[in-house]
Amino acid sequence: MKKLFKRAVTAALSLIICGYTAVFTASAKEPYDVYNYDRWGEPIPSQAGYTAERAVSGHDLGVGAFDMPSDIFCAFDGNFYITDTGNSRIIAVNSDFSETVKVYDSFTMPDGTKTTLKKPSGIFISAENQLMYIADTDNSRVLVSDLSGSVVREITKPDSEIYGGQRTFNPQRIIADKAGNIYVVLNNITTGAAMFSPDGEFTGFYGANRVQPTAEIIGDYVSGLFMSEEKRARRTRNVPSGITSFDIEGDFIYTCTSSSSQTTDTVKKLNSAGKNIFANNEAVFGDYSPMYDTSQNRLLASAIVDIDIAEDGNINCLDLTMGRIFQYDEDCNLLFIAGTNASQVGGFKQAAALESCGDRLYVTDTMKNTVTIFKETDFGKAVHKASSLHNDGYYEEALLPWMEVLKYDGTYNRAYLGVAAAKLRSGDYEEAMKYAKLADAGKIYDKAFEGYRMEFIKNNFEPILLAVIFGLIAIAGCVKIRKDKKAALATERKKEKTDEKEG
Repeated sequence: MKKLFKRAVTAALSLIICGYTAVFTASAKEPYDVYNYDRWGEPIPSQAGYTAERAVSGHDLGVGAFDMPSDIFCAFDGNFYITDTGNSRIIAVNSDFSETVKVYDSFTMPDGTKTTLKKPSGIFISAENQLMYIADTDNSRVLVSDLSGSVVREITKPDSEIYGGQRTFNPQRIIADKAGNIYVVLNNITTGAAMFSPDGEFTGFYGANRVQPTAEIIGDYVSGLFMSEEKRARRTRNVPSGITSFDIEGDFIYTCTSSSSQTTDTVKKLNSAGKNIFANNEAVFGDYSPMYDTSQNRLLASAIVDIDIAEDGNINCLDLTMGRIFQYDEDCNLLFIAGTNASQVGGFKQAAALESCGDRLYVTDTMKNTVTIFKETDFGKAVHKASSLHNDGYYEEALLPWMEVLKYDGTYNRAYLGVAAAKLRSGDYEEAMKYAKLADAGKIYDKAFEGYRMEFIKNNFEPILLAVIFGLIAIAGCVKIRKDKKAALATERKKEKTDEKEG
């Protein structure tokens, strides 16, 4: 009851804040109200971590209008590579998006013949071997080319029993690891990404999602234990959602799924063995609960259509449903929310792909046919500085930056968590408990309370010892008095009985 009351008060305050700070939250000139979540998972107004700088079209770059730009990648040379899907080409743009470096509308095959793309939807540039990996979707192939446009390898549908003859081969997204192994997200494939060796040999599937353990599925499983083999064979199989997109960082591959009905494996961090490091993580990716859309009169749940791992380890997720960017630190703590579905700059009609480089985020829109560039704000810089120190283990050094963050936004939950951790590390247990309570960080609060208790005992050992001794003496005295009373009572009763007998 107490918790419900607190939530009600918080909600009321949030509405008041919204009313008084509408101009303040719109100061970033965004076509939406900037928000974050408090410790109870309620949306509240917040400062913007990123603000839309500009939107760039194909006309701005002198290459004619884009047509469904579906992927974007920032390469080791600082250039950006965009899959202009509808125009069946790859556009290379310089680092500040001021001019086009090269248009890849045809490639040279190993035998010297020319080939063209057909609605490519994925691009990746390897810093290790400086090769371009293209998911050439409607040609049902993967092309591996150097940056001059000379193809060194073509990968088509695998002739393998493991892959299966009935499956199609329509590459959607593509990445390669440091060793040159290739990973491909395929359309309508739910068994994970297809893996290929550096020489193009199919080696299996990687990182399949788990089936969402709903009550219906569990019930079907239990009832299936009592079915005949014939009925079991006719029963509809439950299959997991397929991987929608992925990114690679070091030895880890991060995947996402755009299924708005699935909460299991929405975002995964996979090691080389395919094990999900986030399997037991309780983090929510996207909005905490479905948002109500008045124009459509229905609830809309987040669908993560793309994922990007920034240079500092932050995780950027792109929500197709509401056109939002959700940024998390490497421990999956929410940092910022930016973007929306809107016609203005900073809004999207159909967000498709996300990339980060330095202090900017880049998002392609397949309906606006633009790339929107978001720039980090001063608040964003303060949060990133504090978060970076915290995640590197410099909790005490992160204290002042976290306090600076709270000056920008006094309701920023991640800052309370950081301050609590810093206070705990420095031995200021009372303050650590205070900020841990504000952050709803139970583990930090328990550790701080334990430290506070031990410190209290240490600082007050003599008075506590004397109190214990006096307490024991008092108890012993009480026990003795009680025993004496009992003995006296027993003696008196014995005397009474004796007198009765004599009488």
